[in-house]
Amino acid sequence: MIIKEKVFADNHKWFKGNLHAHTTNSDGKLTPAQAVLAYKQHGYNFMCLSDHDYFTDLCEEFNTENFILLPGVEGSVRLIDDSALNINVDEYTDGKGYADYRADEIWDKLKDIGEYRLLKTHHIHGILGNKAMQEAAGENCIRPNEYTPMRVYFGHWDGAKAAQDLSDYMKAKGCFTTYNHPIWSRIDTEDIKDIDGFWAIEVYNYASVNECGEGEDTTFWDYLMRHGTYVNCFASDDNHNEGIYPDSFGGYVMVQAEELTHENIINSLLEGRYYSSGGAEITQWGIKDGSVYVTCPGAKRINFVFGGKVGSSKTVVYANDMPLTHVECPIKGHETHVRIEVIDMNDKKAWTNPIILK
Repeated sequence: MIIKEKVFADNHKWFKGNLHAHTTNSDGKLTPAQAVLAYKQHGYNFMCLSDHDYFTDLCEEFNTENFILLPGVEGSVRLIDDSALNINVDEYTDGKGYADYRADEIWDKLKDIGEYRLLKTHHIHGILGNKAMQEAAGENCIRPNEYTPMRVYFGHWDGAKAAQDLSDYMKAKGCFTTYNHPIWSRIDTEDIKDIDGFWAIEVYNYASVNECGEGEDTTFWDYLMRHGTYVNCFASDDNHNEGIYPDSFGGYVMVQAEELTHENIINSLLEGRYYSSGGAEITQWGIKDGSVYVTCPGAKRINFVFGGKVGSSKTVVYANDMPLTHVECPIKGHETHVRIEVIDMNDKKAWTNPIILK
């Protein structure tokens, strides 16, 4: 992100959206119509129906003046323990080291033996890009109801290549890509350390937070940026609506745009004109007079997370029962980048995207 005195414009509107949702088109319990209605009733302006391996584009059916869908798909690559499978692996891989077009058969066999043998997985969104991206894809541009072939690896994989291949496949289809819930996915740093061309990493997944405590994650994000791979972040629900635990209306992005259209929302996301939230609010932030600053309605804690030498980051905590509304942190000159976390008085968080300083 380019260094700006004000990241957010003074005259643009705010739009609230969920970028990660599932319906009965994959393993969700709500139909697309039910999901759209629920999010509209909770004040959302847009959402992405990102069903597993299945590209959903229902814009003509559900887009209105005050609500739009962003067409998308959550593609997957799986590394499995195949020791209990009585199969000839070569039959399914054709010498490639993975199964793709017959991957569903493998997945069904795993279910049949009644054992959970998923070792690691990549879940990567492809969200339909702007007009320029779609035009660049040409006839290869992703189509409604199109399947993204799932890959299954047996016992071992080159995790970094597997992630990159899936991202590149989706980008060639006119999409931009995200990396989802890395902690929940059990990946290691070497599985994503060399990824290139991703738009954002999911730092807050409301479903995984409530399912197993593995949904809040800035570790991999910071790791990537410390090694020179700068990506944005996003928060989401990943809602399946099974009724086992809350998984809706808890993680979202707040986007600034001139108007509620696909082109405007997508361009604002790509340009970083938004923040991610699990409930906290950010009204402005930027760099002015040698300091990074943030404004918010009221926070108990603000973390300025810098890249660079040990001890570069700083936390400011409220005192004397006076919530923090505007906080500045001097930049000393050796830092490589900065991002901000805001924790409000109810312990809800919000995250900015990074600004690269060097």
